[in-house]
Amino acid sequence: MANNSWHDNGVSNFADVKGLSRDRPWLFSTNRKLRHLQGISLRNLSLSTQISRPHGKTTDDESLPYSFTSPSKLLAQRENLKLEHSKSSSDLRVPQGQDGGKGETRDTSMDTAAVSRPSIKATRRRSTLNWASASPTLRQKKLEDATDARMADTWFSLHCPGVEEPVYISEIVEKAMNPSFRFFDMSAYGPYITRQNELSIKFWTRTQNMEGYILLLELQLHLGSLQFIGKTLETFHHPLPQNCVVLHLLDGIYTSFTDLPLADTPTLPPSLLPKSSIQNVQPTSSFDALMRLSNLDDCIQDALVTREKLTSQINSILSNNDEAYNIIASVSESQESLASSHRALAQARKGVEAAKARRGELQASLKARHFAMETGKSAQKKVASHLSSAKETMSTSTDLLYSTGVSLQGQVRRICEDLSSIYPIEPIEGKTLAFTIRGLYLPNANFFSSANSGSEEATAAALGMVAHIIHLLSYYLSSALPYPIFPCGSTSSIHDPISSTLPSRRPVLEPGDETLPRPPDPARIFPLYQKGSVQYRFEYGVFLLNTDLDLLMSKRGLRMVDIRHTLGNLKYLLFVLTSGRGDIPGRKMGGVRALTADTLQEKLDTDEEKDDSADAAGNDNGGRTRTSETHDKGKGKEKPENGSLVGRHPTSRTLALREGFE
Repeated sequence: MANNSWHDNGVSNFADVKGLSRDRPWLFSTNRKLRHLQGISLRNLSLSTQISRPHGKTTDDESLPYSFTSPSKLLAQRENLKLEHSKSSSDLRVPQGQDGGKGETRDTSMDTAAVSRPSIKATRRRSTLNWASASPTLRQKKLEDATDARMADTWFSLHCPGVEEPVYISEIVEKAMNPSFRFFDMSAYGPYITRQNELSIKFWTRTQNMEGYILLLELQLHLGSLQFIGKTLETFHHPLPQNCVVLHLLDGIYTSFTDLPLADTPTLPPSLLPKSSIQNVQPTSSFDALMRLSNLDDCIQDALVTREKLTSQINSILSNNDEAYNIIASVSESQESLASSHRALAQARKGVEAAKARRGELQASLKARHFAMETGKSAQKKVASHLSSAKETMSTSTDLLYSTGVSLQGQVRRICEDLSSIYPIEPIEGKTLAFTIRGLYLPNANFFSSANSGSEEATAAALGMVAHIIHLLSYYLSSALPYPIFPCGSTSSIHDPISSTLPSRRPVLEPGDETLPRPPDPARIFPLYQKGSVQYRFEYGVFLLNTDLDLLMSKRGLRMVDIRHTLGNLKYLLFVLTSGRGDIPGRKMGGVRALTADTLQEKLDTDEEKDDSADAAGNDNGGRTRTSETHDKGKGKEKPENGSLVGRHPTSRTLALREGFE
């Protein structure tokens, strides 16, 4: 079926292949086996079979006498064109009608360079008048119908002689006229199949109008009879027949052409043969040489006969003394076995010694572990005896920790309330987010350089109060400030020890002063006052002060709305710190209050009693002197206003301090 259309008009399409240089296969025809097969392709799929019939036996109306009288039919008959597959622009050949009309086939292998495209006058474009008035939609539909008529779903199966089931079944390639199937590996099917050189291929196909698959083609192939067409299909420039099966082997591509001429081996005429092969004729051997050669041949034959006799004698002697040789062989085997037994015994003894040493180590380790376990048990018993008392102590400590935290929080509330009363922050009526501290207006950070910022002295004093509050809150809230503050009223300053871009003007230390505390770098200290300072250093110092305030607020879980509103953020922080349930606790005894008159009187009385007891314990000679000195000292302490703060009666300064802190 694949070769029915291969011969048209009795002329082979591969008549011009002879003489062209083609790639040679690597495998001989006898060496091609099924294991070398890698893939199969099908070219020029066609479901219709062209029936070749003798010319002149028509079955249509062209056989009528008047069928060739019209000019159009005469012209169409003269063209005698047939539908062929498209070719590339580099493989155009001269039509058969330009060779003089004699029906002879030109050999294009000898003058391929002289082949040119047909001239315009020699050919005529086929008439397309029936398509001229058609719409684009109709044209597109006709093209799709012509294409779909050639498209089909195809798959194949491989069969080997002696195997009932198919060896391999391919995937289905849908809607293709030249289906190329997936490559496969036949090495996994065993040697019985891979060593075969015969196979059967069945192609099954189905178009859109069919319900099931039909058998398109069945080929019985012998791999040794395949024709090699090249390494790739791109190098093969000749049209393939319909339903042409292409086999991909390891060394190239093969097909089953029956009329493809093979490259003939060139034979040189006698005139072109080298003269040395004709003229250099050597004479034959002499009679004496032939006789000597015959004698040597007889000697060789006698030697061969003697060798056979000696071989038979040696074999007979060995067969007669076979038992003795077996005994000798068994002795050597026994000796080898004995030596191996001795080696195994020595190895086993070494293993036993190593096992004994390991056992001793394990026993010592077990003893140490037992001792450690006993020690741990005794310690565990001691801990268990103290565990009950430790639990009670832990519960007491937990309650104490909670109560201490509650009281500490209350003291923080009280201290912050005192700071709020000492440094009251009040809003200014008529201004949004404007506050005063102790009556001094402090503008926001972005209004220091404006005309409404106030006097420089008032701003410096207000910043000094804010710095003092932040400095105290860092101790009360146990939060270290990243930028330490030096509160000093209206001349306060702040230190930046973090930034790495600032210059350094720290003096060089003398030898031996490395252990002394080093003062802060003057270049990293920024003023909180405008008068007599650089503006950008003052603004940077205010920024550092607001950064410390932001840190304190973040420690309490507060969020700063705007870092430039210094007094607003500080008032918000103090308001949160003073808020809480219950009354603010009172001040505990201690500090200046502990130095009041009553406490000092008790302390002085205790000191006098100690001095009297010391005088009574002295000797007789020096006792009187010490008693008088002590009495004089006691009288000196009874001096009124001119004495120090620590006197027998409270002075006006002590009473003022007590009233202020109460």
